[in-house]
Amino acid sequence: MDAFAVLNLIGGLCLFLFGMSLMGQALERRAGNRLKSLLGKFTTNRFAGLATGVAVTAIIQSSSATTVMVVGFVNSGLMSLRQAINVIIGANVGTTATAWILSLTGVDSDNFFINLLKPSSFTPILALIGVVLYMTAKNSKRKDTGTILLSFTTLMFGMETMSSAVSGLQHVPEFQRLFLVFTNPILGLATGAVLTAVIQSSSASVGILQSLAVTGAVTYGAAIPIIMGQNIGTCVTALISSIETNKNAKRAALVHLSFNVIGALVWLTAFWIIKAVFAPALLSQSASLVGIAVFHTLFNCLCTLMILPLSGLLEKAVCKIIPDAKEPEKKQNLDERLLKSPTLALECSRQELDYMATLAIYALKTSLETVTEYSEEKAQAIRQAEEETDRLEDIISVYLVKLTSRQIAEDESVKATEYMKLVGDYERIADHAVNILIAAEEKNSKNIEFSAVALKEFNVMKKAVSEILDLSYQAFSQKDLQVAKKTEPLEQVIDALKEALRTRHIMRLQKGECSIDAGFIWSDLLTNLERVSDHCSNISCYFLDTIGSNMNIHENLRAFRNTDEYFKQEYRAFESKYFPLPSAKDVSL
Repeated sequence: MDAFAVLNLIGGLCLFLFGMSLMGQALERRAGNRLKSLLGKFTTNRFAGLATGVAVTAIIQSSSATTVMVVGFVNSGLMSLRQAINVIIGANVGTTATAWILSLTGVDSDNFFINLLKPSSFTPILALIGVVLYMTAKNSKRKDTGTILLSFTTLMFGMETMSSAVSGLQHVPEFQRLFLVFTNPILGLATGAVLTAVIQSSSASVGILQSLAVTGAVTYGAAIPIIMGQNIGTCVTALISSIETNKNAKRAALVHLSFNVIGALVWLTAFWIIKAVFAPALLSQSASLVGIAVFHTLFNCLCTLMILPLSGLLEKAVCKIIPDAKEPEKKQNLDERLLKSPTLALECSRQELDYMATLAIYALKTSLETVTEYSEEKAQAIRQAEEETDRLEDIISVYLVKLTSRQIAEDESVKATEYMKLVGDYERIADHAVNILIAAEEKNSKNIEFSAVALKEFNVMKKAVSEILDLSYQAFSQKDLQVAKKTEPLEQVIDALKEALRTRHIMRLQKGECSIDAGFIWSDLLTNLERVSDHCSNISCYFLDTIGSNMNIHENLRAFRNTDEYFKQEYRAFESKYFPLPSAKDVSL
């Protein structure tokens, strides 16, 4: 093997690893909602979890990526440890699909149709389709499809380059003696574990073993222990990802390690006994690419069949090794491990934003109560809620910025932009809640009383603002298009209410029916409530804009108000609901 062959080997290995990594990322992006749907079916049923692990790993072509995501789910509280165990077990079976795909490079026949299965026959076509899609497609999903085809071609080309580079080693005695050393099960196991730990991919490690198998120097006796060791080495990625996570996430990573170590040791012992007692001739035969794929699948299935019934015991064992903390741990909903899967990261962001929205709405509605029923408990609760929304604004915004800095699909980018805008609006609603509370505190400390008519007017405004808060939240949380369309007409009615109430207050001032101090408080209340309705309108309009793929909210609002008959109909309905305003003769609440 000369220097040029070594360079070819290095180049082929680099292309292979790069292609595999790029394909996994593109597959994950392209899977998108399908991946979200699969992960949404987590249940305590061990077979459902097992099937989910198999399916997700087969889609994204990486058990390491699946396990890292699972650690992130457990750390975020989206999945229990028991659910995680079943998915992790299934991931080991799902990763065997890669070895079967790579085994196609070993297809050899004079039959035309069988030769079509060889990567060298069909990858040029895939590359052509891929480059056309990647360079011409404007749709991000089609571009991702092009990336998948190109990266698959790259890894297959790298695989064939590696195989060609090492093919000359089949007549080198030193190389053959090297693999005789690996027939020692312990050395083979350790080699597989170390190699996989370095490149952090059992799929890539199996591919490298398959490329070496073309020399004929790799016997089944050497390949089998190496394959067993590869399962242990792949645990390094999950263990690294579990650093600085909560107890359950660390347990999930430990489950992954325990499952693979137990499986490898049990079946390595069985292999050693069979080898010593029966000495099957198969072990001295040269391993084929298909043979390696077969054993890789068989080994992982046997491990699954052995461990799955014992998953409950495995859970108890890791809980004893990593006991619960004395104090409750804070759940980390926005785990950066999930940034690798934009669809799931957005779903976690939405859940955290939903919590932020409920806090802001609670603060605003409670602040309205303090205007007429002030208490220190309510004041403290409002300020705590506002501080929490400030904290959530920082956390969610930073998380979404990190997400959008990655290569994500166009619809995911639009959704992330919508969420960043929503964060700002809900934070401002909480700020207005504190402003209303300050007005209520001034009213209470100065013993200022509103007139009966003013109280009646305030209740009208209070009901209108409470309704628009509920409508905008329903539009966001339930993605309800019809409800979203109701928000803007109500916001316009609230604007009219504000002007009407301000005018009526000035008239009361002129008649001496209201004090100057009460007037300042009244003006602050009206201003804050009107601005809250503006933010509610924004919240619903962001949802409407994302449906139409148009983020120009002002342009959309003008068109909606001027031309939409539904808007006019709803405006009249809300107008009749909140007008006419009460008169001095009608002060009953």
